[in-house]
Amino acid sequence: MDERPNYITPAGYAVLSAEYRQLLGEERPKLVDVISWAAGNGDRSENGDYIYGRKRLREIDRRLGFLARRMKAAKVIDPAAQPDRTRVWFGATVTIADDDDVERTLTLVGDDETDAGAGRIGWNAPIARALRGAAVGDVRRVTLPAGDRSYEVVAVTYPVPTP
Repeated sequence: MDERPNYITPAGYAVLSAEYRQLLGEERPKLVDVISWAAGNGDRSENGDYIYGRKRLREIDRRLGFLARRMKAAKVIDPAAQPDRTRVWFGATVTIADDDDVERTLTLVGDDETDAGAGRIGWNAPIARALRGAAVGDVRRVTLPAGDRSYEVVAVTYPVPTP
């Protein structure tokens, strides 16, 4: 099993928890009803509802197991409560510039809440690991599949704490 902590934001944990509750409380019970109904219709070998239902039930049970393990291992960190807001830590939104002065803005989130299209990268991604602890003006080298790249940290921000 992975030895790294499973950091996650409160919002990310809420998404995992909501999916777990939806699967366990809504989708799975409905599917069990369909399977029971289909099983009562006789020959199961050619019963599409029964065959598909059993397959989907296995998928749901696997997903529920995965979600339960991830939530159990989760260490919820609120980025708004970060005491050192001058450096890149979990939950930071970082603007970086490459050698061609092309800027990108990334938010370092838990590995379960990544969305590259929205600029949310996992805490354990190579670029996130390289940026950890960096302050504005620091230059960090990252080894990516396309080769080594250097990035300068242009800005570091965190969510505003709510009272």
